[in-house]
Amino acid sequence: MSRNYKFHNKSGLYFVSFAIVNWIDVFTRQIYFNELAKSVDYCRKEKGMELYAYCFMPSHIHLVYRSAQEDPSGLIRDFKKHTARKLIEAIENNPQESRKEWLLWMFERAGKKNATKSKYQFWQHHNKPIELWSEKVIKQKIDYIHKNPVESGFVMNPIEWKYSSARNFEEGNTVLEIDSAGFIG
Repeated sequence: MSRNYKFHNKSGLYFVSFAIVNWIDVFTRQIYFNELAKSVDYCRKEKGMELYAYCFMPSHIHLVYRSAQEDPSGLIRDFKKHTARKLIEAIENNPQESRKEWLLWMFERAGKKNATKSKYQFWQHHNKPIELWSEKVIKQKIDYIHKNPVESGFVMNPIEWKYSSARNFEEGNTVLEIDSAGFIG
């Protein structure tokens, strides 16, 4: 892993992206989006996550955040571990999930390739953390996050994507609260 993709500054502001194994589109049902939102909300309230921007896509998520407890790596590790467990449970218990057997088989297959997993692997290992060191870079990453659903062809305008902080910046009708982005200008 390159030096650029490590958490060097424990109190730094970071942009991270992480995807589901094999880039599987899991976030196609409301119940799975809800699990992500609940987990982020919990991390904000209980784990010291300062969230400044986010976007949940069908196969991956983007966050701009800081760890108030100065453990950005541990925060993301715990978030991924918790959400993996909750999302696999949600898939297993969802009677409307037509892809249940296939999804579980794919997660089990990925888990078998990884000696540290007991049965399933949900998230890819890398987070690609990039420390955001200037207002220009912060704006560039937030713009990238907000344009992701537009570039993917899901919406025409970033605020149309329900699971994006673009709505926090524009209209306030949001899924998740974010922390003040006053430093973004």
